[in-house]
Amino acid sequence: MQLFDDDLDSILNKIENNAKINFRKIKNNIKEFPKYLDERLREIRDKTYYGLKKVKDRISEYWPIIGGAAMAALPLYMRTSFMAGLYATRAYGGLVGRIVGYALVGVGIAFFVLFTLSGIHGLIPPNNGHIQYIGSTGYEGFVPKGVINYDGHIDPEGDLILNNGTIIHNTIWDGQYSGMIVYNHNEITQLNGVWVSNNSWARPVDPLNGQSYLPLQDVYVIKGPIPIQQITINGQTYYVIQANIINLANIAGFYTYQGWIPNFVAAMNTPGTTAALLPQLSGNTTVFLPENSPVFYWPNATGTVAFETKLYQYGSDFIGGYVLVLPNNETIIPYGITSSPSGWAFFKFTNPQQVYNASS
Repeated sequence: MQLFDDDLDSILNKIENNAKINFRKIKNNIKEFPKYLDERLREIRDKTYYGLKKVKDRISEYWPIIGGAAMAALPLYMRTSFMAGLYATRAYGGLVGRIVGYALVGVGIAFFVLFTLSGIHGLIPPNNGHIQYIGSTGYEGFVPKGVINYDGHIDPEGDLILNNGTIIHNTIWDGQYSGMIVYNHNEITQLNGVWVSNNSWARPVDPLNGQSYLPLQDVYVIKGPIPIQQITINGQTYYVIQANIINLANIAGFYTYQGWIPNFVAAMNTPGTTAALLPQLSGNTTVFLPENSPVFYWPNATGTVAFETKLYQYGSDFIGGYVLVLPNNETIIPYGITSSPSGWAFFKFTNPQQVYNASS
């Protein structure tokens, strides 16, 4: 019995000693824990700092590219305000330079806010129709005729000419460039009122070929399929172009004779059609023609419209003096371009390099 008691006391002593040792370890670990936690937090802080520094350095490295791309994507009037503001702050310096610069940048920011707000509605399609794509990989043309109050704002309304020649009436352009299209179309309409109508001060006859002026029309060409939504307003069916879905590069504005718009779109879709400049004619100093060509003297609509494309650029944002040259090299369509929209996908039409040579 005594032996059993000794064994039991030994076991209890070992348990007591082990418990004391474990409690000491726990006590020491508890004392060391704040130090351990502090070391781990410093390690995390340092890793985070250097990680963020690397990100910052990488962003700084590519910021000129990112900033340049963002600036290039802005509409012309916003880009001009920002750039003018930055130039003023650097060029003039001092309090006056900062005031002028910040004011111009503020104007750019205001334009940006208005531009963003005006485009938000296009990101949320109406509930009474689903979006479908029409057209092909070719060119389609939107021809504004007037304006319509759609979804609480003013949008251009007109016809849509598909690449196969089909014309869809009652088409609304909604989203990006909506306001610019309305502005451009109003300018064309006003210029037609000045030069085509028989008023008391304008000369409604082409001074170079003696022909009567013809009304010009703006058209906004889209490269590729077009997102369309069918809606109903007051019982009338309309087809809404969801322009915010279209890549900016795939939209450009042009103008030519009103009666040639379908031919203009068809020519763009004709394989082999090229664009060219009308050349300078030596010795001609006509006030309205810094560039001239024998084409301007042709006694037909082609000569008259060629002259008008140049005439209409004065006092406006248009640039004239271009021609589409069809593959037969005999048929040409004079045209001009708008300053906006002017997507880079149309570069061969908006910045032709070759010169059209024609005999008088």
